[in-house]
Amino acid sequence: MDLKEIQNLIKFVAKSGASEVKLEMDDVKITIRTGSENETTIVQQVPMQAAAPVVAQPAPPTPAPVTSEASSTPAPVAEDSKYITIKSPIIGTFYRKPSPDKPVFVEVGTEIREGDVLCVIEAMKLFNEIESEVTGKIVKVLVDDASPVEFDQPLFLVDPS
Repeated sequence: MDLKEIQNLIKFVAKSGASEVKLEMDDVKITIRTGSENETTIVQQVPMQAAAPVVAQPAPPTPAPVTSEASSTPAPVAEDSKYITIKSPIIGTFYRKPSPDKPVFVEVGTEIREGDVLCVIEAMKLFNEIESEVTGKIVKVLVDDASPVEFDQPLFLVDPS
């Protein structure tokens, strides 16, 4: 069970109104308690060496999708090699606008400078402004609005020329 699944479970339990949920799997034991002050507690315990083979088995399938992604992207990478990729510095939800009634921060073709806000990423109820570290023109937006993003996931392609 990865961090994203645990975060989604916490959100689900908090919204459901349950006071306590216990989840036990081969390699993880999680207890989530929500008190009257909406505090959430997670307790994880990994059993002794017996669970190590179970943890090791899910790891090999992960490289398979990475390999398929890598094999499906060489052509675009060759075309996009002159572009700079702006990546997500955190895990969260990607938003192109500061709020639903405001315009997007940047569109394809927008000229950006170092320090310009490109998007916001919401993580644990905090909205983090993602600023450009380069100057150039937005060539492509790689993520849909209100989509979850992972750490180091490409968000934008920028033409520095």
